[in-house]
Amino acid sequence: MFRGIPTACHALGMLQPYFSNTLTEAGCDEVGRGCLAGPVVAAAVILPKSFFHPLLNDSKQLTPAQRQLLSEIIRQRAVAWAVGEASAQEIDQYNILRASYLAMHRAIALLQPPPALLLIDGNCFRHYLKIPHRCIVKGDAKLAPIAAASVLAKTHRDALMHQLAQDFPGYGWESNVGYPTRMHRRAIQKLGTTPHHRRSFRLAPFHDSTTGYGRHS
Repeated sequence: MFRGIPTACHALGMLQPYFSNTLTEAGCDEVGRGCLAGPVVAAAVILPKSFFHPLLNDSKQLTPAQRQLLSEIIRQRAVAWAVGEASAQEIDQYNILRASYLAMHRAIALLQPPPALLLIDGNCFRHYLKIPHRCIVKGDAKLAPIAAASVLAKTHRDALMHQLAQDFPGYGWESNVGYPTRMHRRAIQKLGTTPHHRRSFRLAPFHDSTTGYGRHS
């Protein structure tokens, strides 16, 4: 049986603990679609129906310390969790949207037990096998399983980019984690690209007549 997301939860700013009270459901979310470098990362999480943590929310609303704390709790208490990646080369080959689906599919494929319902953050998804799915706009701020997936995806990708920053210094990945900051674009212009940059993206700064410098694409 499917349940809607109660209006009361929206009004109180609370996360709904689940979408279906009977099905094994996995929340799915991705991070890194707008980056210039690094993979797009997705996580899939099956939570106990009774799971609750007062800090759990959309990962973008949390501090790094809160995300790290929640990541450890989710990994310990989840029924199942998994992370999937699609590389910069796959992003260039397939495009970012299809690569995002690929990362989600890879995460879902690792879940044991397999879910009977997928809860997808956003408004579109490419179906995986024959598992039903529900797309929920801003789902990471509405449903606990999606919020948990957003936390795991974010902490995994940030840790990966911090590690890559040591191998490829000068791009600021330890702070911008691959996003298109002014400093990152200037570093590409000065140092060139790395194997982790997405060649199909606009990498170098381009002129903006209002500022005299590059804007983010």
